[in-house]
Amino acid sequence: MSQIWAGVDIGKEHHHCVVVDERGERLLSRRVFSDEPALLEPIKDVLALCEDTLWAVDINHSGAALLIGLLLSSEQPMVYITGLAVHQASAAYRGQGKTDGKDAFVVADEARMRKASVSCGPAMR
Repeated sequence: MSQIWAGVDIGKEHHHCVVVDERGERLLSRRVFSDEPALLEPIKDVLALCEDTLWAVDINHSGAALLIGLLLSSEQPMVYITGLAVHQASAAYRGQGKTDGKDAFVVADEARMRKASVSCGPAMR
């Protein structure tokens, strides 16, 4: 089974989730409202694509707290890619300026390229 990476650009009211495969191909891209029922939908959809998923977020506090809690309660492994790393890396990606979708793609792709992978069991790395 191949692995996928789900990158989430955290916003105040909405987040954007992008999922990439081992080749960096976009499998899913979705803007989602930051409340529990809305956030559970992309978690369910991503796991339907592949249970071997590593989640990556660009903020590890405040606005990301609900998503992080839901991922941890679902026993999903996660990593944190700093906002500075996303900002610096985004210059190397095609696309017009800064968008939530582009940032979420960069978060997912950076996790993939850094070889961040799932080990045995969920953890915040």
